[in-house]
Amino acid sequence: MPLVAVISSVSVLPGCSWFSVYKIDIPQGKPIHEDKLSQVQVGMNANQVLYILGSPTFRDTLNPVRWDYLYDFTPGTNAKRANKPAIHNAQQYAKIYFDQNGIVTSIERPAVTQ
Repeated sequence: MPLVAVISSVSVLPGCSWFSVYKIDIPQGKPIHEDKLSQVQVGMNANQVLYILGSPTFRDTLNPVRWDYLYDFTPGTNAKRANKPAIHNAQQYAKIYFDQNGIVTSIERPAVTQ
C-alpha cells in the first residue's frame, strides 16, 4: 500500500506548479520609448539620433541611409508573474531615413494607440 501511495504522488508531481520549469525573459533589441522617439526630428544628424536612441538594432549594409529600431519581448517566469505583456511581430519599431550627408529625412513608426 505505501508503494502505491508513493507512485501515485510521484505521477501527480509534474502537474504541480511548484515544479514547473523556470523560463527566462527574452528581450530582443532595445525598448523604444515614445518620449525619446518624439525627440528625434527631421533635420537632425546621425550623431544626434545616436545620442537620443542609441545604436540601431539593424544597419543594413546595402541600404546605409536607413536605421531600424526594433523590440520584441517574450515574457518568462518572472515577467509573467509581474504581468508584463509580450511584444511580438515588431509592434515596437521605428525606421529612420537619412540623406547622403547623414541628416534625418523621415521617421516611420507605428501609430500610437491608447
